[in-house]
Amino acid sequence: MDKKTLLVITAHVGDFVWRCGGAMALHAQQGHEVHVLCMSYGENGESNAAWVDANVHRDEVKAIRHREAVAAGDLLGVASIDFFDLGDYPLPDVAQTVSRLAAAMRKLRPVVVITHPEHDPSNLDHALCFNTVLRARMNALAPGHGRDFIAPFQVLSFEPHQSELCGFKPNLLLDISSVWEAKHKALHAMPTQKNLWDYYERLALQRGAQAGRRGQSSALYGEAYQSIFPAAVKTLL
Repeated sequence: MDKKTLLVITAHVGDFVWRCGGAMALHAQQGHEVHVLCMSYGENGESNAAWVDANVHRDEVKAIRHREAVAAGDLLGVASIDFFDLGDYPLPDVAQTVSRLAAAMRKLRPVVVITHPEHDPSNLDHALCFNTVLRARMNALAPGHGRDFIAPFQVLSFEPHQSELCGFKPNLLLDISSVWEAKHKALHAMPTQKNLWDYYERLALQRGAQAGRRGQSSALYGEAYQSIFPAAVKTLL
């Protein structure tokens, strides 16, 4: 098998589990390398359960989210997970982040990068992450920034929490039935956001049913993606 690299870049630590944990587990199971870059811990806006204790400190919340993300990543079979710890709500827009992501892309040489969709009016951190990823992609492909420039890679947007608000139109349905158990365990490795457990199980069942209608009759659980760039093929069959 030709080992390839899948790179997942998210605004907050929980995002990779809910939205593309199945794809991560599936490709890791197939022997490919899966790497994760989290731009923030989501400590301010996506850790509500951790803030129930009025005496908890921000560093403690970040430590909780760090442990959850590492545990989830292990369950999904990731090769590495890196935490930028930039802060969230809002995620800062800094030029150094583009350079840092571009350097990671040049080092890891991914075939596919998975990240947020372009629009998400309910969470601007997600939209900023998408644009930062595309800016970093430009840098990583440019020979003027270094001789280690890489070949163009596909970018896939995973499904946002509310697709109807984000203009998300999936053109790829992935059957994750064979790795659902791993994703289910990873979901439950993040009790700080336990309010999302049932939602994303329902969504996986819905996308699995839709994948089944597209010819994958055995699909029970699925994930939806939208490709950003057209695929270059030599045949349609």
